[in-house]
Amino acid sequence: MPKFIVVGSYSSGSWARMMRCMDDRITAVRSFAGALGGSLECIYWEVSTRSAYAIAEFPDSASAAAATAVLTKTGAFKNVETHELLTQEQLGDVLALAGDVSSAYHVPGEPADTAT
Repeated sequence: MPKFIVVGSYSSGSWARMMRCMDDRITAVRSFAGALGGSLECIYWEVSTRSAYAIAEFPDSASAAAATAVLTKTGAFKNVETHELLTQEQLGDVLALAGDVSSAYHVPGEPADTAT
């Protein structure tokens, strides 16, 4: 199952609510990921940037995008970004594929290579 990192910067209102009553965010996010057919691996917080970093597995990119849409909709975050994470093997596959098709792209303003 693809693995993603979801990074969200909490709003000032969310920080104020958490200071009043810090609930179990891990359980809440684990349940949310499960509702999308995924699972939560871990969450880390960075207080200086008001950010949360969650590593989760989702069945596909559409499920990860749906998670981003829901988190954004709530207003609890100023912004949310979701990025797929690759293993070393997957990165090797990506680089091999890129090498195979690299001649198919030409830089804007330069002529296309017609020798391919």
